[in-house]
Amino acid sequence: MKLVFATNNPNKLKEVQALMPQHIQLISLADIGCTEDIPETSPSIEGNAEQKARYIKDHYGYDCFADDTGLEVEALDNAPGVYSARYAGKEKNANANMEKLLMELKDKENRNAQFKTVIALILDDELKTFTGICSGKITTKKRGEGGFGYDPIFLPSGYTETFAELPLSEKNKIGHRGKAIQQLIEDFSNESFNPRKS
Repeated sequence: MKLVFATNNPNKLKEVQALMPQHIQLISLADIGCTEDIPETSPSIEGNAEQKARYIKDHYGYDCFADDTGLEVEALDNAPGVYSARYAGKEKNANANMEKLLMELKDKENRNAQFKTVIALILDDELKTFTGICSGKITTKKRGEGGFGYDPIFLPSGYTETFAELPLSEKNKIGHRGKAIQQLIEDFSNESFNPRKS
């Protein structure tokens, strides 16, 4: 079965495809000719995920799923949250975002944080959402060359390596996006929710 994943992020596409069972083939926005910026104007992570999925369904007619992820830092009243990708500006520069966050936390002892991913799936005009959370802490400096986004400064609970230092297979196992995707996959296997073959 083919399913559109509403993202232009090749790293995210690779990460999610690695989690999918073989019978599900992910199609990117580029594959369906979607080159415009999909609106993300909701004040919540859940709302943005649903907005993106509905946009693809309404404008392109494809069954699809979309995700939105935010990094919520306890000492900053859960900021950057829904603004994580553009925390340091609309350019969505990951290094600038990390530098700003590290500066904001410079004098704070509480570095507790969590990544939250919400996936909105529209299949046969039915909407479902799945949420994955990974708790951890923000480091004092960037560590590791892997991953993307805030991965070099996020230390998941129970680990001594940042997301950027962990192999993708391990990150997928414990990470927020992996947890949400796993719920999605489990839902596909639910007999009462029968995905259309294509």
